[in-house]
Amino acid sequence: MSSEEYDLIIFGATSFVGEILCRYLVSEYGVDGTVHWAAAGRSASKLEKLRESLGAEARSLTLLTADAADEASLKGLCEQTRVIISTVGPYALYGEPLVRLCATTGTDYCDLTGEVQWVRRMIDGYEDLAKESGARIVHCCGFDSIPSDMGVWHLQKAAAEQFGTHCETIRMRVKAIRGGASGGTVASMLNITKEAASNPELRKELANPYSICPAGHGFSARQKNVTTPEFDPDSGQWAGPFIMAGINTRVVHRSNALSSAAYGDNFRYDESMLMGRGVKGRLRAMGFVAGLGAFLAGAAIKPTRWLMENYLLPKPGEGPSPEDQANGFFDLRFSGETASGEKIKTQVTGDRDPGYGSTAKMLAQAGLSLAFDVDRDQKGGGFWTTATVFDQRFIDRLENHAGLKFSILR
Repeated sequence: MSSEEYDLIIFGATSFVGEILCRYLVSEYGVDGTVHWAAAGRSASKLEKLRESLGAEARSLTLLTADAADEASLKGLCEQTRVIISTVGPYALYGEPLVRLCATTGTDYCDLTGEVQWVRRMIDGYEDLAKESGARIVHCCGFDSIPSDMGVWHLQKAAAEQFGTHCETIRMRVKAIRGGASGGTVASMLNITKEAASNPELRKELANPYSICPAGHGFSARQKNVTTPEFDPDSGQWAGPFIMAGINTRVVHRSNALSSAAYGDNFRYDESMLMGRGVKGRLRAMGFVAGLGAFLAGAAIKPTRWLMENYLLPKPGEGPSPEDQANGFFDLRFSGETASGEKIKTQVTGDRDPGYGSTAKMLAQAGLSLAFDVDRDQKGGGFWTTATVFDQRFIDRLENHAGLKFSILR
């Protein structure tokens, strides 16, 4: 067990998301207040520059040097804190040593990965260690997949209160969204595509909606996967694929499995993005599908992937400007239906760019909730999802401190 000198250590503090996260923590909690935290990264000079940029309030912020490939330095982080928040990706390339050490030392951990194949490998490799040590490992604590996972949890809670039962089917639709991509996210997407292009077994795994559910989950319900333009009767609009659905839906199904099928063995869940009404909406959906297909095809071929990485796409460390982050937002709509036909609609909104401005706040609150809200006697070691390790207190945190809003529409 760690000596818990710090409540949180932010590993990867000088990354694009890491810097946003540190600014948020300084503005929301300061440095020497109720939250005792430190910033960690591999470059001492970059950490110094980060601390200077955070202003006078951050002068006493502790800086710790550690490298994702140096297990001794990572173990040193584990020994000093209750929770490590990692922003060092692509996680499939750089994330495993820290997860292994957290699982070994009993240190709680969360990250913002959306790399479902890596999450599967971490569960297979280290869940027994985490259960033994007491480490709570929580992946996907950003826009992937907190709004989806906690959005479903919120709807099911409302359904139980109104109807006395859960919804057997839930559909999430992205009604509106504004935000940009960073080089780190692009690098993760390209790495997944690269792995899948050369590995038929991985392609099969990525197509499995229950790929990160525990063995013996018993689920067999056919899950919908929106890959082509289709009319959405709930909204009266045309819809197309939502690029984050591949990880979000898997996380939601893992939540169901870890909760002893809290949503039911026949639970169905899908996600898509609304494109508008009428002919214009249909054309927009068709264009989006064609563009997404071209991107994935290009990313799967080495020469075009090289061109995309070097000339077309943002590089690691690049991303939306502070103004774009502040002007970003998201509006997600959930439609649930019980086995007997009772219906309920809910909404989850965020007040910043979803992938960065909002993700940084969600990730910080996940780490804080692990540190302060979740008793180890109630939730022991293992690989949890946000909807299974957290509860209403986490939604309260997101609403009070992270700019999210969870609403019941009807």
